[in-house]
Amino acid sequence: MKSKLLAASAVALLLASGPAVAQPRAAQPTAAEAKAFVENAETQLERVNAFAARAAWVRANFITADTQWLEAKASAEQNETATRLAMEAARFNGVKTDAVTARKLKLLKLYLVSPAPNRPGAAEELSGLLTKLDSTYSTGKFTYQGKQITLNDAEDVLAKSRDPAELKAAWEGWHSISPVMKPDYARFVALSNEGAVGLGYKDTGALWRSNYDMDPDAFAAETDRLWKQVEPFYKNLHCYVRARLNAQYGDAVQPRTGPIRADLLGNMWAQQWGNIYDVVQPKGVTSSYSLDDLLVQKGYTPVKMVQTGENFYSSLGFSPLPKTFWERSLITRPQDREVVCHASAWDVDDKDDIRIKMCTKVNAEDFTTIHHELGHNYYQRAYKDQPVLFRNSANDGFHEAIGDFAALSATTPTYLQQIGLLEKAPGAEEDIPFLLKMALDKIAFMPFGLLVDRWRWQVFSGEVTPEHYNEAWWKLRLQYQGLTPPGTRPADAFDPGAKYHVPGNTPYTRYFLAHIYQFQFHRAACKQAGWKGPLHRCSIYGQKEVGQRLNTMLALGQSQPWPDTLKTFTGETRTDASAVADYFQPLNAWLVRQNRGETCGW
Repeated sequence: MKSKLLAASAVALLLASGPAVAQPRAAQPTAAEAKAFVENAETQLERVNAFAARAAWVRANFITADTQWLEAKASAEQNETATRLAMEAARFNGVKTDAVTARKLKLLKLYLVSPAPNRPGAAEELSGLLTKLDSTYSTGKFTYQGKQITLNDAEDVLAKSRDPAELKAAWEGWHSISPVMKPDYARFVALSNEGAVGLGYKDTGALWRSNYDMDPDAFAAETDRLWKQVEPFYKNLHCYVRARLNAQYGDAVQPRTGPIRADLLGNMWAQQWGNIYDVVQPKGVTSSYSLDDLLVQKGYTPVKMVQTGENFYSSLGFSPLPKTFWERSLITRPQDREVVCHASAWDVDDKDDIRIKMCTKVNAEDFTTIHHELGHNYYQRAYKDQPVLFRNSANDGFHEAIGDFAALSATTPTYLQQIGLLEKAPGAEEDIPFLLKMALDKIAFMPFGLLVDRWRWQVFSGEVTPEHYNEAWWKLRLQYQGLTPPGTRPADAFDPGAKYHVPGNTPYTRYFLAHIYQFQFHRAACKQAGWKGPLHRCSIYGQKEVGQRLNTMLALGQSQPWPDTLKTFTGETRTDASAVADYFQPLNAWLVRQNRGETCGW
């Protein structure tokens, strides 16, 4: 992870327009001047990034007024530098140059997630707002049953309690921390849009959608196409889960028809439902093991879980993590200070200083998260020898998908047996429980993965104004997820701010894409490994030839359009959710049978 201001995705078509006010020039720049410019730009970016990354790391690990000031100052310098270079890059619009220089000029314009306006003081104000929003979220606490609790504590309540009154109180308590962010967020939107317009984009949302080697509107249509591929399966899952929640809680809490109450699904944002497996598990079929229990029984610690994740990648032929990873990572929540507990992977020097930061618990969810975060680290190390502007993933969905692709193997009973967590992998009779657990996390996530940025695109475009932020949020959550809040929301509610990626200013469509790419990668890898069984039982653990092909893809970084990079590993050039359908086919057929007689939809 670089600073939160950096774009983490591939580039689209370079917009031909320059800055709002054309700068007079004596003569058309040459190709040699363009090449010299991008080389100098990379040197400048490398310098400011090194400072900004360390300042961000320190603030995330020691949240104080002083570290917030330091990060804001470093981020402002980074933003000012990147914005200035992006504006200067427009001088070379129309200059015929070599393909590498041309791609670097494009990437330079798309380098920032939220560019500051090109005027004195704007970068400092923007950086200060983002640091404040992130810290407000990360230090959020509320009173629950007479004591102050954090998000980590509240997440435990959502995951474990089956008392609807407790669930509602914990859900509403956490969402009460975000209204104070609303004015700062609205101001951030205005500044970010001003910066994006200065670079030639309609707004910040258009800038974000330009990061995929296609026109912004074409990208929006592409995500619609992908959602249509998985929407029928999601609706089948929603219908089944709603019926089981109705059986658990009764009509007064969860009606048999219509939307689902958001606090009943085991997760603060109802983005993953695996924590309520005990409520929705198939009748007459039980799992012979629980990964949560196995980890505890086998004496796993947070550090041992990370070591196990490293071992998975080592089995594919990747070099061990550097000594500094173990010295500098944050693996458990400290008791003596405020930290940003949201799990993240860091590449502090764009070379070898890779780290993770997470408040790890010994459970299946964090076992998966570790493989996810380490996927970022191995990707970062794979492309470290690329030029500065190419040190990124093919598009941002790739970066999020790699670790999840690894976790598809690392959560199979096949793999758990391979590493000694299971003595014997269960037979086909446990496929439905396994796939249902997986779908409760993977399929349940997809509409949420889509709607977070749908909401922000509307906000950035001005379609949704601050007084309607919350109304628009719940309209989308109903439309895509089929969910409603547990009660009437207060007039000042700012529920989007209760999700880290909104105050943390991290584009979210990448996670939707990642939930498709990971299955595409998995299907391709299992085919390469010669796997003949069901896709959901395939483990590529120990498959060094697969690892070699994977590393070839990762090492390309952002040096070429993502379809070309996708082809190097999968043989395909288009994002395709059919691999999701292949993986879950037995479960989808089972869900259809279970839903007979139900009124599905909402």
